[in-house]
Amino acid sequence: MGYGKARVKITKCLAITIIKRYWRLPRLRLRQCKFSLHKFSKDREGKVMVSRRQFLQLTGLSPLLATASCSKPVPEQTVAEATAARASRKPNVLFICIDDLNDWIGSLRGHPQAKTPNIDRLMSSGVNFTNAHCSAPICSASRNSLLTGLKPSTTGWYTNAKFEHSVDDILKDIPTLPEHFKNNGYKTMAGGKIFHTGVSDYRHHQWHETLPEYVITNEYLLGRGYGYGRYGDKDHKYYPFPKDGGQIVQALGPDTRGKSLCWGALDRKDIPHNGVMPDEYITNWAVKQLQQTHDQPFFLAAGFIRPHSPFTAPKEYFDLFPLEQVQMPEIIDDEMADIPLYGKAMALGIIDGGDHAAVTQVSDSFWRELVRANLACIAFVDYQVGKLLDALEAGPNSTNTLVVLWSDHGQNFGEHRNWRKMTLWQESTHVPFVIRLPGQTQGKVCQQAVSLLDIYPTLTALCQLPAVDANEGLSLADLCINPSLERKPPAVSTWGYKNHAVITETWRYIQYRDGSEELYHNIDDPNQHYNLAKMPEYQAVKNTLQIWLPKHNQLPPGMSEFTGDFLEQRINQWQQANGVPDWLS
Repeated sequence: MGYGKARVKITKCLAITIIKRYWRLPRLRLRQCKFSLHKFSKDREGKVMVSRRQFLQLTGLSPLLATASCSKPVPEQTVAEATAARASRKPNVLFICIDDLNDWIGSLRGHPQAKTPNIDRLMSSGVNFTNAHCSAPICSASRNSLLTGLKPSTTGWYTNAKFEHSVDDILKDIPTLPEHFKNNGYKTMAGGKIFHTGVSDYRHHQWHETLPEYVITNEYLLGRGYGYGRYGDKDHKYYPFPKDGGQIVQALGPDTRGKSLCWGALDRKDIPHNGVMPDEYITNWAVKQLQQTHDQPFFLAAGFIRPHSPFTAPKEYFDLFPLEQVQMPEIIDDEMADIPLYGKAMALGIIDGGDHAAVTQVSDSFWRELVRANLACIAFVDYQVGKLLDALEAGPNSTNTLVVLWSDHGQNFGEHRNWRKMTLWQESTHVPFVIRLPGQTQGKVCQQAVSLLDIYPTLTALCQLPAVDANEGLSLADLCINPSLERKPPAVSTWGYKNHAVITETWRYIQYRDGSEELYHNIDDPNQHYNLAKMPEYQAVKNTLQIWLPKHNQLPPGMSEFTGDFLEQRINQWQQANGVPDWLS
């Protein structure tokens, strides 16, 4: 067919492709052009009229049509191939994981004073899964579940134990998430805490590039003798501690177990690497990767440490939260009265005598100080997230990068008398989780219960990788387009052998391995103060939720039969002594 004086012959297919792709482009280009619009004619309503030749010039189609033969139509196969080539371009992935970040995020309203403008802007421009839960409320088990796509009840990986000796027997040929991306043409890069001990717990070949560990060489700082997490002599990612060791050390002694339950507003001189915190070290490296062009699609993982304890951060972040103005979590006096024995054993904590007893012993203000410290550490890590987002949006990878942000589990601050994670209540399992698709600017909210176990199959689908049959999560790709679609299975969180929580939008059902139960109505009782499990009128609700409990519970590695773990040890100690501590009764 002819097109003006040029008489360029194009096929009907090419014409349709051009119209579909560029129909809206002239108005956009006219807004952005640097020359005056008066050179174009206008209709009676004052709208700019663009001629066909001007349309071709503005849209950049002139070269395309100029290459089309005037005597031979462009074969439809060529257009189809071009379309397929565009569709086959896989997006980059910016994979942001944050340690121990609970729902104290502005968009999640976990704490009314949270200052998280950067995570909030990501959530407001992506798909915010507001009811997301971890597979296990502890670092190693949660991360290994997410990164292998397998439930803790399938692997037997329930705790922070080292699993490398059982990897071959459990995983066999199942690839980890970064392995799967690497095996399918992605450049994989990682810095910080991705698995529990760093960028890898095993299969150390799964990354093309990794950030060297944060190593403290300052003997003055090391000489203080405070710190933990040395998975090797040069692993100092949990540092720095307060310069006096922290409040637990000062009150209970330097050899106290659980001394990481402390805080410190740090001057830069008390921070290694010339005042650069581990998370800032990770950010600086990740920013450099985002500023570069890459020959292949990339999977860039940045794993931040804070707000994991000790709750230390540069002083300026503490200054954002005057202590006397800090709002405290909602607590009721008889909160533990209807909690089964296994729930109380989980809440005990690490410090001898119990974490909550230690917190109240240190000082009258220590509880409030810890709440403030968590807010400060969250504000600090939020700033690191902001630097990553700024670098991405200003760099060469802004239009074709998918962003996913998640936390491995939550964190309690005195709710249910618990001061860690490692329980099956809301504060321990609820996590921030957001996916922003390439080019997405309009935020969406999904309130259905989802699991971090869903991340592996979701990224596989969104990046057009082959599905991994072993994945036990569900792809959320459709929910990213339409968050109102029904996702029937609830989220399930597991802590220890045969202890599970089943979570829906309305209910949380907990069953411990001795058969004891808890049931909470998430709408009427969001803080889970009133256990409904023993009320006969809720038996039908329990029956419905019990269907989703794991049918198989793999024994922990090395066990041929289950003989108990730390929970039984605590319960036995209570039974042999004076019973459950008063503050847990």
